[in-house]
Amino acid sequence: MALKRKKFKEINLADAFFDSLKADYKEFGEWFAKKGEHTAYVFHGEDEAIQAFLYLKVEEDALDDLTPGLPAARRLKVGTMKVNPHGTRMGERLVKKIFDHAVEENVSQMYVTIFPKHAALVALFRRYGFAKIADKHTANGSEDVLARNLNNESKDILYRYPSVSLSSPAYLLSLYPVWHTRLLPDSILKTEKAAIIEDVSHTNSIHKVYLAAMKGMDVLKAGDLLMIYRTNDGAGAAYYRSVATSICVVEEYRSIHSFRNENDFLSYCQSYSVFTDEELTSFWKYKKYPHVIRFTYNIAMPRRVTRGELIDSVGLDANAYWGFMPITGNQLRAIADLGEVNESLIVD
Repeated sequence: MALKRKKFKEINLADAFFDSLKADYKEFGEWFAKKGEHTAYVFHGEDEAIQAFLYLKVEEDALDDLTPGLPAARRLKVGTMKVNPHGTRMGERLVKKIFDHAVEENVSQMYVTIFPKHAALVALFRRYGFAKIADKHTANGSEDVLARNLNNESKDILYRYPSVSLSSPAYLLSLYPVWHTRLLPDSILKTEKAAIIEDVSHTNSIHKVYLAAMKGMDVLKAGDLLMIYRTNDGAGAAYYRSVATSICVVEEYRSIHSFRNENDFLSYCQSYSVFTDEELTSFWKYKKYPHVIRFTYNIAMPRRVTRGELIDSVGLDANAYWGFMPITGNQLRAIADLGEVNESLIVD
């Protein structure tokens, strides 16, 4: 089942999923009923039971109900977020949705209020740069207020996510269609069916692991940029059908030979890789794909940029090997412009 956006009136408040929220917030049922026409993201499991819920709200007023209070500003409030843990990193996918909305709504800050007892949720937000800035005291108890500015100049890759810096080396990395859609769900093409995006960890996660055999990839290091290029799907000429879809940031490069043993390799790859355990075991045995890259999924381009445009408008060499090749910061900027990427995400 896919992550869907639904009106509150279409969501079953009686689902057991909401019991803990009703226990934490005495007014939750009344609040939920009043939201009728508002929308939230919902994920249903195979048994139709709700497994994840995310409600976001843009605010512009001063936050006088916090200690200390905050002045008026355009903010994105994470009104409600809950995930039933089921081993698929759905929480990371919801965090990505929060950032996506923050960019779309052009807000200066994102914030969430959380009871400290929800340690796993607190840790998830802190991982991506949210920090405590205030307290919120109500009849329900005291909550921590965690906030994160959208444009964070931290050197930490996750604290500045999803922004990318053009001062970093950049490379084109090609993916076959079958791997592309599973690995980068928000970069799905209009000609593809959303149903093929499954609720699995490598799909949901902000973090990705990919194995390849293309020459030259051992130059990659943390902070390098990857412009993801989806290769031809066979339905037409590559000039029109092969497209740039996404911009990612390398977290780590490793050679397959750097792992101590098979278990070490499998542990590193399983949660974030599109490959099955059987495929990974085979990769370990034969070492056919020696390059192991872990990267963050930062930007899904609103508009896909065709191979033809990459050659004619950006100046990429049509005769070069497009599996993996360096591109300049100016070329990446041109691709981002053609891909209609929000300017706030690209830092010179």
